[in-house]
Amino acid sequence: MSLEDAARTAVDQCMGLAADEACVVVTDDERRHIGEALYDAAREVTDDATVARYPVGDQHGEEPPEPVAAAMKSADVVLAPTTKSLSHTRARGAATEAGVRAATLPGITEEVMVTGLDADYRAIGEHCVAVLEQVEDADEIRVTSPQGTDITFEPGDRDWLADTGLCHEAGDFTNLPAGEVFVSPEDANGRYVVDGTMMPHGLLPPGETLEFVVEDGRVTEISDDDIRSQVETAAEEVGDDAYNLAELGIGTNTAVTELVGSVLLDEKAGGTVHIAIGDDAGIGGDTDAPVHLDGILREPTVYADGEEVDLPEVEQ
Repeated sequence: MSLEDAARTAVDQCMGLAADEACVVVTDDERRHIGEALYDAAREVTDDATVARYPVGDQHGEEPPEPVAAAMKSADVVLAPTTKSLSHTRARGAATEAGVRAATLPGITEEVMVTGLDADYRAIGEHCVAVLEQVEDADEIRVTSPQGTDITFEPGDRDWLADTGLCHEAGDFTNLPAGEVFVSPEDANGRYVVDGTMMPHGLLPPGETLEFVVEDGRVTEISDDDIRSQVETAAEEVGDDAYNLAELGIGTNTAVTELVGSVLLDEKAGGTVHIAIGDDAGIGGDTDAPVHLDGILREPTVYADGEEVDLPEVEQ
């Protein structure tokens, strides 16, 4: 699959763009070539396609310039290949609340786009349903790993959500490449150990880990100086909310056979778990923070009310 083919998959299969719809591609200076590929694919479908490009932001979750936010809200379909994530921004939330179908592609590279979109999204949807059936009614989710993870989540009244990559109804939102089931828990306690991918480090070398302690839904200890610094910077703006335990996610894209160092792709890998710090307002929570940091666990075991969850297995 080429970049052009991947762009067509995103526009046609994932977003279902129609000839009478307006499509805005939001990108930045470092992701311009991917933005242009998506624009070209959109132009094959509709005459009403636009590119909104701006300088690279400072951190994930930072708001785009106001004219870009306005363009997003005025479209029918938004595709956002950006260096820093727009997923957990007020601009993206306002757009989808207005009925816009939106897909963010944070940190996307040509390799990640081609790999992640060369997938059977019907099968990904089936994996999402299978995982949801096991976890959505559980009062308690426990995750362990050989690296030392042992953390318990209480979803409470918050709904589990599925990112299947199919974004066809008004107000739908997806993250491309797609393939995960996730929840913003009301409470969490324990320790989790990241041994996969986490920014700003990318893919961790074998044997290297990052450790986090969580108490009453807040991250109280962070082993890594760089990650701690990012959270502390966010805390200067929003206080303790920056330490919110924001997300528990389970990857369902079995076409992702190995981690490559991109959170966007790696968190979708079938059978992995990712846990995030910071903003959860865009995924069913109530914390609005200018940071959302996902860490990926390669070898998790997940229990729903004490019963082991059957996780998707990668294709061989």
